Amino acid sequence: MQSGISKAARAAVSRRGLLGGACALTGVALLPPGAARAQAGAYPHGEFFKPRLSRGAALSPSGTRIAVAQNLGTDENPRSAVDFIDAADPEGQRSRIDLGPVLVSSISWANDDRLLTSVILKGEVGPRSIAGSNRKTEAIEYYMRRVVSVNARTGEAVVLFSDQRTRMRNTFDMGRIVDLLPGDPDNVLMAAWDADGVMALHRVNVNTGSATRIERGGSGTYHWRTVNGVPVLRHDMNSRGTVETIMVRAPGETEWKMARRTRVREAPDFLWVGAGETPGKVLVIARLDDEDVQSVREMDLTTTALGAPLSTRPGRDVDHGLPDSAGNYLGAAYYGDRLEYDFVDPALAVHHRALNRFFGGTCDVQFTDVDQARNRFIAYVNGPEEPGAWFFYDKTARAIVNVGQARELDPARLGSTEVLKVTTRDGATIEAYLTAPPGGAAGPLVVLPHGGPEVRDTPTWDRQVQVLAAQGWWVLRPNFRGSGGYGQEFARQGWTRWGDRMQDDVEDAVAHAVQLRGLDASKVGIMGTSYGAYAALMGAVKRPDLYRAAIGICGVYDLPDVLAWEERTDDTPGKPIYEFWTKRIGDRSAMGPALEAASPRRRAGEVACPVMLVHGVDDPILPVIQSRRMRDALRGAGKSVELIEVPNAGHADWEDDREQALMTRYVALFRQAFD
Repeated sequence: MQSGISKAARAAVSRRGLLGGACALTGVALLPPGAARAQAGAYPHGEFFKPRLSRGAALSPSGTRIAVAQNLGTDENPRSAVDFIDAADPEGQRSRIDLGPVLVSSISWANDDRLLTSVILKGEVGPRSIAGSNRKTEAIEYYMRRVVSVNARTGEAVVLFSDQRTRMRNTFDMGRIVDLLPGDPDNVLMAAWDADGVMALHRVNVNTGSATRIERGGSGTYHWRTVNGVPVLRHDMNSRGTVETIMVRAPGETEWKMARRTRVREAPDFLWVGAGETPGKVLVIARLDDEDVQSVREMDLTTTALGAPLSTRPGRDVDHGLPDSAGNYLGAAYYGDRLEYDFVDPALAVHHRALNRFFGGTCDVQFTDVDQARNRFIAYVNGPEEPGAWFFYDKTARAIVNVGQARELDPARLGSTEVLKVTTRDGATIEAYLTAPPGGAAGPLVVLPHGGPEVRDTPTWDRQVQVLAAQGWWVLRPNFRGSGGYGQEFARQGWTRWGDRMQDDVEDAVAHAVQLRGLDASKVGIMGTSYGAYAALMGAVKRPDLYRAAIGICGVYDLPDVLAWEERTDDTPGKPIYEFWTKRIGDRSAMGPALEAASPRRRAGEVACPVMLVHGVDDPILPVIQSRRMRDALRGAGKSVELIEVPNAGHADWEDDREQALMTRYVALFRQAFD
């Protein structure tokens, strides 16, 4: 099975798909995902948690070679290899280099001969005897990240930093590539921790592995950005990992100066794109105070001033910028009905539209590699029924070839997704994504409000959605007001409206979906993570008549308490995180009673359905005490509640085996509630 592509499409991409006319793909009998549902039925639960097959594809700078990282092992016994493909004959014989018992996390080309593979090595220490005792310590698993430089012609490999044995023994993470240095094929820039815990920047030879330190960061430095190998931006993090300080240094200057502070997680307001065409300026994604959307623009490294947007779309924030292999800016990516680009060169838009047509307009086609001639591309294709595949596209040869796939899942056995335009009770319009179960029969509905809240759902592959759809349930993901991605005004409409307008939008989307598809309104459940967990529990409070079960994962359930915690723990000057949340949730001194009324913990007695809570014990974003107190409040009110605490885990960042076990319990709770 070639990725999640239909049989007709697989037959087409197993040979050369020809591009005719105005780059319209012809000779390809493509069945759009969702056009037909197989009779074999939905996949069993475990199929969604099998190890990924391919883990990435990369195109060499001149476009002559393709590399594909292949996973040959399991989570318990990892093993990886890299396949090399001649781009002039992409369906010809591949050569394979076995990397051994490692897991490849990413690949990139240092030059046309050398591939850099970032690998994760699993190790174990112990058990060891305790001095003066017959007891032994338990064995401890650990993971180390390294970068291996592989010669694509000879297979010869070298580990970067291999000349620094003490560092190699004592440092777990040595896989941070900062700059591939397109103008210097023998070297790359990498970041690694010094012995005192400070991050340093190194020039590393990809042929020998030897490294030379070129500068050290500050106490919180974790990354640099460079232009022509010269560091121009530095990213420093606070102790909680929630705020980064952007430091700037223009070429020729010796001192770093602060440009701005920005949030790391939800609603980041500053993102790096790359070098610009104007000396002394770089391209970033940012928004001025009087603007609605985030756009790509120049930033002056001397003054830190931002220029005018290079391109902009009303109501749509830029998602990311696109460079070619030499680092030249090609365009900005947005989410419309799917991932779209505003290209600097309009000719590229023709080819991107042709690829969209090839996939039936149902998938995101994201360019991940573009050669220096801008003739050959690697596109990562992802969609509601496509769990991920990598395609090589040669516009001169008019060829598109599938070179790698993430999972073996047939779209005919997956749930199909449609975009809903929902009119809210106060006359606004929001988007929501509704996924049908395989077969599309009417039945129960599970609502998945997203986290953030200033992020958004997109029509991409979502394993959680497909696991729920495989049970015969419909799944709804609403982008309520307060979500990100649609511009500042849309997000602002959710500020201080937790528990009312934002919650109303979720309920309006539910009513719309139930009426549109004739779903069973007596069998509706709700589940979410972070802010989504808040929405799930607040939904159970406000609509005990609607929801039959509620699941909250790493959630916030008491607004005054979490605001007080943010104020105590914000260690950044000016307390920007506390100020951020005060603007979004509300001011405790001015809105105290309203914030209490919008807190599920304070209204636990109004919940009628069974509740499951899940929380990582070491969550640095929302403390586990939020879930413990929510559990205690529900128990005190005589309600059905279960709290699952996940050890050695943070903000919903557990491994696949834990996620699979938890999904089994989520499904069991909903199934019991719907019976």
